[in-house]
Amino acid sequence: MQRIDFQTEPSRYRHWRIECDGDVAYLIMDVDQAGGLGEGYELKLNSYDLGVDIELNDAVQRLRFEHPEVGAVVIKSGKDNVFCAGANIRMLGKATHGHKVNFCKFTNETRLAIEDASENSKQTYICAINGNAAGGGYELALAADHIMLVDDRRSAVALPETPLLAVLPGTGGLTRVTDKRRVRRDRADVFCSIEEGIRGTKAVEWRLVDEVVPNSKWNDTVARRAHEIAARSDRPKNAKGISFKQLSRKIEADRVSYSHVECDIDRARGLVTITVRGPSQAVPASVEAAHALGDQFWPLLVARELEDAILHLRANEAAIGVVLLRTEGNAAAVLEHDDFLIRHESDWLMREIRHYLKRTLKRIDTTPKSFIALIEPGSCFAGTLAELAFAADRSLMLIGTREGDNRKAAAITLGHANFGLYPMGNALTRLETRFLGEPTTIAALKGKIGAAVEADEADQLGLITQAYETFDWDDELRVMLEGRASFSPDAMTGMEANLRFAGPETMETKIFGRLTAWQNWIFQRPNAIGEQGALKLYGSGVSPTFAKERV
Repeated sequence: MQRIDFQTEPSRYRHWRIECDGDVAYLIMDVDQAGGLGEGYELKLNSYDLGVDIELNDAVQRLRFEHPEVGAVVIKSGKDNVFCAGANIRMLGKATHGHKVNFCKFTNETRLAIEDASENSKQTYICAINGNAAGGGYELALAADHIMLVDDRRSAVALPETPLLAVLPGTGGLTRVTDKRRVRRDRADVFCSIEEGIRGTKAVEWRLVDEVVPNSKWNDTVARRAHEIAARSDRPKNAKGISFKQLSRKIEADRVSYSHVECDIDRARGLVTITVRGPSQAVPASVEAAHALGDQFWPLLVARELEDAILHLRANEAAIGVVLLRTEGNAAAVLEHDDFLIRHESDWLMREIRHYLKRTLKRIDTTPKSFIALIEPGSCFAGTLAELAFAADRSLMLIGTREGDNRKAAAITLGHANFGLYPMGNALTRLETRFLGEPTTIAALKGKIGAAVEADEADQLGLITQAYETFDWDDELRVMLEGRASFSPDAMTGMEANLRFAGPETMETKIFGRLTAWQNWIFQRPNAIGEQGALKLYGSGVSPTFAKERV
């Protein structure tokens, strides 16, 4: 199978381009019809596949870091009279079920990153729809804070997946229509049941878009609105951005290695060990010195490397079901870097790095693999890296030290970063999610900030799942891993996804939990992908035949 690479940069883009006009950037979608990631389909009418979205994700990240002067981003089409036809249907029809699910998950994460940029980076996204925005095309628009639609009697917004393909919009469309756009339930029901969509003033009345603009005033109005919105941003107008260089990465048969992250794959046992190393250099002397380090500043570099490793494993190692999380390094150095980010939180770059770390950790939360943290002598589960242990499904800790090992006993070191810097999709921290309903526990844990909490105390505080003596460690780990491997991978995926997001439901948890679960199921039903299913027969002129039983 072709290896999917999530690294790219603007000179390699085939489907997007970025054009800047002072404090406004235009993110222009001009999909190369022949540029599909796979074979056997053409990306007509600005339809997209995973390759298109990999570029979009890269562009969204670069705009945040490389263009601090940009306060508003306009997503627009580079083609006349068409905005975006959504996910390419031929691609979906040919893709494996696993690829479809990973595709939807990645596109969801990219749309959420757009919303995160608007909310937390003050780089507000506007969508300018000239032509039809159907399915995933309208879902892309829904990620923007402000949607503009040209009023030319042709252009419309639509979510036609149910009548056309017997599936659901796969990138949060249903949820954003009701929860974000506040569209009335009965109107949403009508909207999602028709193929042709809704245009003009009716689209504004139903809150599907924010404004319609006559064709004669389109370009001027889009530019004026973008500059108005950009003027409200707190992003620095004269700051210098930092460029993202290609990650230093080596891919071998059973190993993927970066400067601070290593993945060692054991295919016989169906597991991978990810080791994340702490900073090798002292915290910068000033925020200016941190800027000078650019993309080599440890918190940013480790976020990029860990994100790429997680995406690589998702897309290219589907049979690997268990991830062992290990860390190495100096706990004090991690806490110093965390405190540096907090101390300079008003600086635009430190803000961006903090939110990048947050998004990277969220990718772990939504990855369908079992994560087990192993906390041993020499580990560095401190502050930001302690979040890896709290993101894990289980965490095991060695009591004391091994014979002949002169390193200090294993410990977890809490930092200020663990109490608010990295909220999950449920809007709670991982500690708040872990100790749901125990506010006194959270208050007590704050008193442990900076202290090295060893195994027995970590167990008493509830920070770990189990502590083991050295003579039990190997056997207990082996038994646990063998038991995990004996379970159904499907059941594990469902169980983990349910247990990870305790607490309140948000738009994000609905998208990854409720919507993704339903779409996952519907994608496997004969009504969608059977020989007489809608997804298989689309474009053939033959109407699908549906089994009428409701399940």
